[in-house]
Order: sequence, then C-alpha cells, then structure tokens
Amino acid sequence: MVFLVRKNNPKQIRDWNDLAKDGVNIVIAKTSGNGRYAFLGAYGYGLKANNGNEQEAQKLVASILKNTPVFENGGRAAATTFTQRNIGDVLITFENEANYVSKKLTQGQFEIVYPSYTISAESPVAVVNSVVAKKGTQKTARAYLEYLWSEPAQELAASLYLRPRNPEVLARHKADFPDLDTFPPEEKFGGWDNIMKTYFADGGVFDRLTAQK
Repeated sequence: MVFLVRKNNPKQIRDWNDLAKDGVNIVIAKTSGNGRYAFLGAYGYGLKANNGNEQEAQKLVASILKNTPVFENGGRAAATTFTQRNIGDVLITFENEANYVSKKLTQGQFEIVYPSYTISAESPVAVVNSVVAKKGTQKTARAYLEYLWSEPAQELAASLYLRPRNPEVLARHKADFPDLDTFPPEEKFGGWDNIMKTYFADGGVFDRLTAQK
C-alpha cells in the first residue's frame, strides 16, 4: 500500500506516522480489500516501529482512524472522493491504483509517497482442479498460469502499473516501481481466516479502534 497526496505534498506526508498527526485528513475504503490492507499496513508498520508492542501499534492505528473523516465502500469510491470531490489530504491505496490515478486520470495533480515499510498486496491466481477437470481445460489453464510469469505478460502487467515479478522487467520500469520494504499480511497476522476473525469480524480490532474516533 502507498499514499497518494496532492501536488507538492502540502502536509509533508512521508510515512505512516505522519498520518496520525493533527490536521491530516485521510480517505480510505472501510473493510473492502483495499481498506483491510490499509488497516493492516498501518498496524504492521506500528508493530515494527514499536518493537512488536501491540498496545503502541494500536495507538498509532487509532490515531490514523481518528484522522479519517470518510470511510468509503471500496477502493475506487475512495479514489473518486479524494480526486474528484477534493476531500482529504491523502488517499491510502494500492500501488497500481495510485499510479493509474496520478499518471493517467489526473496528470500533475497528485504525487505518490512510498512509506518506509508497508504491506504487500498480492493478486493470487490458481488453477481450480475441480473446475478444469469438469470442463477438460486443465492443460489450457496451466498454460495460461505459466504465461503470466513470461516476459511479455510481465511487461503487460508493468504497463498496467502492476509490479512485475520478473527482475529484468522490474529493472526496466524502475521509475514506476521504486524499491519497497514490504511484509506479507500472513507474516504478522497469521492466515486470512485468523485475520478476518481477529481484526474484521463484528467487534474485532478494527471496530474497537474505530470506536475510539
């Protein structure tokens, strides 16, 4: 996850801790995929910055949530609120969304800020054996899956602002994809079943911290 800020970054936002400062207004999705990654990204940064101290990490996240006047239903709605309704100082969103908005939709109006430590948001793909067996498409499905890691497919991904996994392709697009220190959500919070139960179920950590607004 990265930050999209207005031109010249008037609030001088550089990292997650800056989002907790007085006078900063944040726009994020609530608990869609975008919103969950934003919440976990802030939480993971808080854990690292405070040597794993859960209480201090939650204080940081609670302060960030207090600075969030708008919780949108999804990532695109949050982007629309920030870019078209001119609400907020910073939008927390996926890297490809931030690039698309700043370089395609609204050139020159916004800038991307890469935090020092952030969550990685992968786009998983898989062959569903029961489906391909029923349709007789296993060979085609696996060929497509393998193609996604080929150089032409990785170049296409880069053109759509999806960070390539191929090191050579990534190097050719360094201007769009600077180095990032990231963590997978499972590393800090367990599998997604545990994440949903602990953080995003009714009465979970997200609800408790949001209630402190």
